Amino acid sequence: MEQIKYSLLELANVGKNKTIAQSIERAKIGAETIDKLGYTRIWLAEHHNMEYVASSATSVLIGHIAAHTQNIRVGSGGVMLPNHSPLVIAEQFGTLESIYPGRIDLGLGRAPGTDQGTAMALRRNNINTQFYFRDDVQALQQYFSDTNATAKVRAFPGEGLDVPIWILGSSTDSAYLAAELGLPYAFAAHFAPAMLEQAAMIYRMHFKPSEQLQEPYFMVCVNVVAADSQEEAELLANSVYNMFAGIITNHRMPLSPPTEKPIYHGIPEIEQAVAGMTKCTFIGTKDKIAKELKSFATELHAKEIMITNNIFDDAKRLHAFELIADAFKEMN
Repeated sequence: MEQIKYSLLELANVGKNKTIAQSIERAKIGAETIDKLGYTRIWLAEHHNMEYVASSATSVLIGHIAAHTQNIRVGSGGVMLPNHSPLVIAEQFGTLESIYPGRIDLGLGRAPGTDQGTAMALRRNNINTQFYFRDDVQALQQYFSDTNATAKVRAFPGEGLDVPIWILGSSTDSAYLAAELGLPYAFAAHFAPAMLEQAAMIYRMHFKPSEQLQEPYFMVCVNVVAADSQEEAELLANSVYNMFAGIITNHRMPLSPPTEKPIYHGIPEIEQAVAGMTKCTFIGTKDKIAKELKSFATELHAKEIMITNNIFDDAKRLHAFELIADAFKEMN
């Protein structure tokens, strides 16, 4: 079996009693750590109008992280393309690739990354941009192409640069699109696992080779909480569960220290909803995580696992990065 790559999705979550500046610094320190541990890439997500998520200006944050790392690929997980002009994204990521050659990824999503009102503000009242996602992806490909030299509109920087484009998704629609365009595909199982198996199969079965990619390349994002003991890992995971409970109940909270039990313990409706969203969550020691992730990746034909690490304590978060890297080395 070929080696499974391992990467990080960084949401730049704002911790309890922490400022946005401190949260961005925490993301930078995490990136510096995993760069030394052999992680393949770190992606930053685009979210808007969320008080406790600091990654709204995604391309700016990508540049900051890339400036403080040496080898790891840095990219978007993702840029929500309907919020932007393809030309602007081509110029932004062309600039990033020019500064950090060979290290920039462009993951693209169709969702707004926010509520409808904020989406309207971002899109200047043109809510229909989501229906042009496929066309916008292909426009981006054209802006990066070295065959665009005779076009009336060109991307500088951008034209002729090798910026790998990924399709992100949490449904079967994105799987069909990634397969048809012959692009690598990343599935957001860390919060929307319901269609994971179906989407992975559709992508694999319908994949058409392209100039960018000859064979399907499937990456899946999951939540991982690692610690030296099972008991400690399960306690640390309550920070993750409480964060999801806040999303479900629309009472969003900063990333907080773990409680002895999840804050919604004994409320069946919330327990069931959180369990559904966090189905793809792996909690435990290095050996347990290695065993479970290997089986998970093999079943899905995944070539790469992207993790989230929403452990509140900074030192324990960094230690978890080490344990997870060791788990993958054990797997491989």
